[in-house]
Amino acid sequence: MGARATKTLLAGTVLSGFVAIPAYAQVTPAQPQLTAPTVPPQVVTRTIRSIRVEGSQRIEPDTVMSYTKLRVGDTYTNETVDQAIKDLLASELLADVEIQGVETGDLVIRIRENPVINRVVYEGNKRLKADKIAKEVKLAPRQIFTRTAVRADVARIIELYRRQGRFAATVEPKMVMLDQNRVDVIFEIREGPKSKVRQINIIGNEVFSDSKLRGEMATRQARISTILSSNTSYDQDRLAYDQQKLRQFYLTQGYADFRVISAVAELTPDKKDFIITYVVEEGPRYKFGPITVNSAIRDFDNTKLAAALPIKEGQWYNAKAVEDSIDALSETAGLFGYAFADVRPEYQRDKENLTMTINFNIAESNRTYIERIDITGNTQTQDEVIRREMRVSEGDAFNTFQVKRSQDRINSLGFFQDKFEIERKDGSAPDRIVLAANVEERATGSLTLSAGFSSLERFILQTSVEQRNFRGKGQSLRASVDYSTYSKSVELGFTEPYLFDRNVALGATVFRRDYNAFNYIGSDRNTTYAQVSTGFQLITGIPLTEYWTASARYMLVQDKVTLDPAQFYTNGVCDPLRAGRYYCDAVGTRITSSVGLSLIFDSLNSRLRPTAGQRLVLGLDIAGLGGDVRYIRGRFDGDKYWRVGGGFIASVSVEGGFIKSFEKARTAGSDPVRITDRFYLGEPQFRGFDIRGIGPRVQRIQYTGDPNAGTQALVTDRQQIFDDALGGRYYYLAKAELEIPLGAGAQELGLRPSIFVQAGALWGMTDPGKTVAFIQATGTNGALLFNQDGSPTLLPKDNLLKDAAGHQYYVVGASDPNAGNLTLCSIGYSNSTTFPANCVGTTINTAANQPIQPFLERFVGNSASPRLAIGIGVNWNSPFGPLRIDLSKALLTQPGDDPKLFTFNVGTAF
Repeated sequence: MGARATKTLLAGTVLSGFVAIPAYAQVTPAQPQLTAPTVPPQVVTRTIRSIRVEGSQRIEPDTVMSYTKLRVGDTYTNETVDQAIKDLLASELLADVEIQGVETGDLVIRIRENPVINRVVYEGNKRLKADKIAKEVKLAPRQIFTRTAVRADVARIIELYRRQGRFAATVEPKMVMLDQNRVDVIFEIREGPKSKVRQINIIGNEVFSDSKLRGEMATRQARISTILSSNTSYDQDRLAYDQQKLRQFYLTQGYADFRVISAVAELTPDKKDFIITYVVEEGPRYKFGPITVNSAIRDFDNTKLAAALPIKEGQWYNAKAVEDSIDALSETAGLFGYAFADVRPEYQRDKENLTMTINFNIAESNRTYIERIDITGNTQTQDEVIRREMRVSEGDAFNTFQVKRSQDRINSLGFFQDKFEIERKDGSAPDRIVLAANVEERATGSLTLSAGFSSLERFILQTSVEQRNFRGKGQSLRASVDYSTYSKSVELGFTEPYLFDRNVALGATVFRRDYNAFNYIGSDRNTTYAQVSTGFQLITGIPLTEYWTASARYMLVQDKVTLDPAQFYTNGVCDPLRAGRYYCDAVGTRITSSVGLSLIFDSLNSRLRPTAGQRLVLGLDIAGLGGDVRYIRGRFDGDKYWRVGGGFIASVSVEGGFIKSFEKARTAGSDPVRITDRFYLGEPQFRGFDIRGIGPRVQRIQYTGDPNAGTQALVTDRQQIFDDALGGRYYYLAKAELEIPLGAGAQELGLRPSIFVQAGALWGMTDPGKTVAFIQATGTNGALLFNQDGSPTLLPKDNLLKDAAGHQYYVVGASDPNAGNLTLCSIGYSNSTTFPANCVGTTINTAANQPIQPFLERFVGNSASPRLAIGIGVNWNSPFGPLRIDLSKALLTQPGDDPKLFTFNVGTAF
């Protein structure tokens, strides 16, 4: 075969792809024929006299020669030349090769180099961004173009789309030639629809229904109810995962022989959907036989270990319970210092009696000691901050409980990423272990500028600066300014958790808080009293044991309570007819100097978002070491969290308190405990009720109708009743909540839904008595007038306006140029505020009077009977700040309570 013909054939083979040529069997003739002996062709051998490379632009001639075995002075044949062409084309550097001068020995290797890629372009891709595709393909600008690389990248792009469930995706590569032997590579992509799972068929299941088994799988059938699910697309990895999920389910139900015989996914002809078919064999159901423990560690009592296991003879076999038993035995061994205890279950299956006997073998092991503790990953946090949370030290005997406790305490710092775990590594000897705390720091400083809207405070603006790991020493420094429509506060605080490197915490806070109490009249918020609190607090904490801590505090605060004079004062004095006796008693400035002591038990696995453990706080505060207020106040608060399986987290919390004053009541009918020191209950602590919506309160109900016509009646619209919460001296509140797990996508969004039930009460107030604000109308000869229902007719009560000295104000008559103005002149007008005024004019004025309309006052809600509410809620770490939405229904109420079905808070936490 000639060199040019050989070159042409080989080049066509490389560009078009190798084509397999079938080998045909030879047919042996029936009768052999005598032929002359075959003479092998004569091989012509020549000597290479010279070699020259032509056509190279980027590739050096020596590089081209290095891919061949042709050398000047060597002999060659046609086969040698053919092999040289093959070797050069196999280098993938050249698009075409031709060798001339074979007859003379002066070889000329003519080459055409593969072009250089100028750019790689993706067209038609919408579901996959170009940068994501570019990470997978090999072709890139300034690289050599080869058809082999293009075919490989086409396969990679199609595989990317198949991972997304788009099995109908096609990719067509195109090449655009440019000058200087450059090319643009264009991948034209047709993504096609996402292939859904149309149907999941299960064959062979008799005990459990198809729907039950489908519910155990991660893959979902494409239905209207699953339109928002991302698991309706076909995924080969998920198919294998579902098989494992099926096996796990059956193994937890006692079917130890269960197996998946086959799992087939068939693509429909239109390539739009998949039909998955599982063939399963359930097998018989087993029960546990005798459960024994055989320990080679002498410290253990086999009988006691077996009795403490969660599985018992006669129960249905459960593989998950067996795993839990292995973990329990490993943890028990770790408590005694055996970090590497090898626990292996030995199964004995009795197919006749359908029992599974298990013997847990604990191999002999050495007691393990901690060789060292390695801390890595902390670039800001000092080592001592982490080490002081460790409950074990180098040289101590290994203890799984103490290591787990150390892990929980480090997580509770909030300085590191979630799911931190202390790893165990082999030490320098069999009885040595290395604990590795590889932390990943998170941002601990925050600058917050946020605005939001709350059902409690309306518009909210919050600015705060906080560093929870100040100087990397675990110190906390914070400053905040909060402003809302009805409240304002400024606060500066600092906490040192380890004072003088001792396990003693010390913190100080300086604050000023302005708060406006309120009630609602219809949808209008009506401000009642304003309270301004200015002061500071010192607090210290000393651990008594691993879980018990004693905390002491001192607080000095000045409270100033005021009422709007224009709304609640008459003649410069707080008027009980306008404000109520309870608010008038609260007006004034007082100083509270109090000391407190708390006893705290805390075994929570995290202080930020606990999922296991419990916390109990018992506190007592005494005011009276100086200042104007004397009382004793006690509170308790208990919380317990635990996992209940399947990602669910249950919690129960109970709290309550009391306050007793050492002062006497200031006026008849008032309570010795001031209104600002009492407890209040409602939103947000007690969902299902409005803010301060539970407990003692005074309701003021207005009369409507014409008293002269005998049609007076009390207002019946709940929204039109003045409702002032008084607070209480005693309260309790209990809550049970179950947090519902969601998928990974919802968890990334920070969504945490829950269902809850709450019960509580607030009581203990002295009845303030009723305020009389009306007179009864009399008819002829002084007879009392009555309405048709027998109630007396009520008339407004005069409320004459006077100055601070008791001088009467008058309204200027219509004939005077200053008509309608207030003056101290009974005749004429003067704008002077002194009495007697220099009155000018002869107009006869009328006494200024703002009569108070008749009302009925009643004292309600002072009951220890429980209020009950159930509901659902969701926490969301939204881009606007933490948001909480609750839908709660009050089931048990008392007269005067103010239920509320829907509440939300966003922008800040309350």
